[in-house]
Amino acid sequence: MSELATLARPYAAAVFKRAKETQAMAEWSQGLAFMSAVLSNEDMSVVIDNPKVSKPSLLAFLLDICQGQVNAESENFLKLLVHNNRLSLLPTIAQLFEAYKADEEGYVDVEVKTAYTLSKEAKQSLTATLEHTLGKKILMNVAVDKSLIGGVLVRAGDRVIDGSIKGRLQHMHKALQ
Repeated sequence: MSELATLARPYAAAVFKRAKETQAMAEWSQGLAFMSAVLSNEDMSVVIDNPKVSKPSLLAFLLDICQGQVNAESENFLKLLVHNNRLSLLPTIAQLFEAYKADEEGYVDVEVKTAYTLSKEAKQSLTATLEHTLGKKILMNVAVDKSLIGGVLVRAGDRVIDGSIKGRLQHMHKALQ
């Protein structure tokens, strides 16, 4: 993943810069999400990875699928990725673009895993605490993971806050070795 992110970062930064210049952040976000979803389809990977399919044929096929769903600049971006053999980077580019967008708009996507379902009050309290800690608005996605035993595991971008029993036990195990 880190190699993909390294290769995708310049593309994502360029797209973000262009989206900001043209004030088309939402259009780019939707276009990248659509193209990423298309490329994530298993049936599409068979076509994309087929060495017998020429670049012009692949590009025409993808542009046909994306017609009406993406703007002209997004189509040009897709052409660039096909031409440079970087089509596989598109999902990572979309992910990085969304991270840049979130940072620009002052919020952060947070993935929270808990051992048990959180009550409404607990979610509100956790949201307030994370907003204070991270200094940004929070968009929280909560999932239950029974293997945590208790507590929470929070992922906000590159930052991980492990307040789970499982994490504490692993930390103690390492300390005792």
